[in-house]
Amino acid sequence: MIIAQQSAEMAIASYLTDPLTGGSRLIEIILERGNMDRALKQVRSNKGAPGIDGMTVDQLPSYLRRHWQKVKVSLLDGTYTPLPVRRKEIPKPQGGVRMLGIPTVLDRVLQQAISQVLQKIWEPVFSDFSYGFRPGRCQHQAIQRVKQYTEDRYRHVVDMDLSKFFDRVSHDRLMSRLAAKISDKRLLKLIRKFLTSGVMIGGPVEPQNEGAPQGGPLSPLLSNIVLDELDKELERRGLRFVRYADDFVIHVGSRKAADRVMRSVSRFITNRLRLQVNEEKSKITHPWWMCFLGFSFTSKRGDTRIRIHSKSIQRFKNRVRELTARNSAQSIHQIIFNLNEYLRGWWNYYRLTQSTSRFRSLHGWIMRRLRAILWKQWKNPRTRIRELRKRGVSHGQAVFVGNACKRAWRMSKTKWVIIALPNAYFRRTLGLFLPGFHLLP
Repeated sequence: MIIAQQSAEMAIASYLTDPLTGGSRLIEIILERGNMDRALKQVRSNKGAPGIDGMTVDQLPSYLRRHWQKVKVSLLDGTYTPLPVRRKEIPKPQGGVRMLGIPTVLDRVLQQAISQVLQKIWEPVFSDFSYGFRPGRCQHQAIQRVKQYTEDRYRHVVDMDLSKFFDRVSHDRLMSRLAAKISDKRLLKLIRKFLTSGVMIGGPVEPQNEGAPQGGPLSPLLSNIVLDELDKELERRGLRFVRYADDFVIHVGSRKAADRVMRSVSRFITNRLRLQVNEEKSKITHPWWMCFLGFSFTSKRGDTRIRIHSKSIQRFKNRVRELTARNSAQSIHQIIFNLNEYLRGWWNYYRLTQSTSRFRSLHGWIMRRLRAILWKQWKNPRTRIRELRKRGVSHGQAVFVGNACKRAWRMSKTKWVIIALPNAYFRRTLGLFLPGFHLLP
């Protein structure tokens, strides 16, 4: 089944790259109705902010009905010019900001349509050790591969970080790699226009002579095409590695080998790819110390287990604090609704963990924060006494606890508040979702 699928993919790629068949008319293939409909559907499902023209994804279909023929002609004759992207700063979890470039929704649809066709050309030749932004591949598979290397006793890890990768991609090198498989010069010209369309920051438009701005549907594929050269070099050397986008780790058997690999791969990245290695963040480490895609590993009696890295736990707690702020004017039902949305998404990503020792304390901490919210929302002693009595606390204890002057956080751990607001109340009555709850003994 897998062999048949791979053969079909290779046949499609061969057709699309052959100048005598589809290779010289890739633009026409990209602009076919079915491909454009899939691109439009994908962009609309992703939603996202408007570009510099202010057009939203909901306004795009009516715009295309009125103007598509004109846009299509300009794409076919090579006169189409993308608009500059809108710069947006996204805070990084470790500090600093990530610069996103948001194209207009029309340019996003065109980039998505191009990406869908080019994916069929490059997917068959991409490395088996590359997992980012590829159909049928995900972070969990990358983590399982790292676990396998660790179990095979390759426990020295070269953890390399590329400095501002998306901002430093060489346009000339990228276009050269594209031209090796694309014979339609109109498409090559269009892709270069997307790369050099410029960035609008406030008022003026800044030109782009290098880089592939994050934020457009085409950038992930272009990044894989650039870094496929690195993948092939690491494969040629027989190294055991895992790459997800611009994050990659190389596993070796000894510290001496790790030092040698670190030096030689850094030279290759700098001299051949014309990219920059972040010396401060790149290091030689071990699986139980590293943080790769938010995960780490632990080993006990030879048993390697996947665990959530402490930095990921800290980011989790920071977000939960924001969602359960006691000065929020929201009802407890709305707070839990918002919290559940985050917890389900978080657990969907981190469910791969095999170490559950942290969950009991995290669950208790979340419950305490919710009790503190309710205690504060009850506001005055009369309300607190009434609510405590309604939940089974005796009159004397309710009066004593309800008149206490301690703050909500202190009161949330007292015996009678816990009796009045047990864990089951939040889970069963209010529907709180607790990540990993079913894994606890």
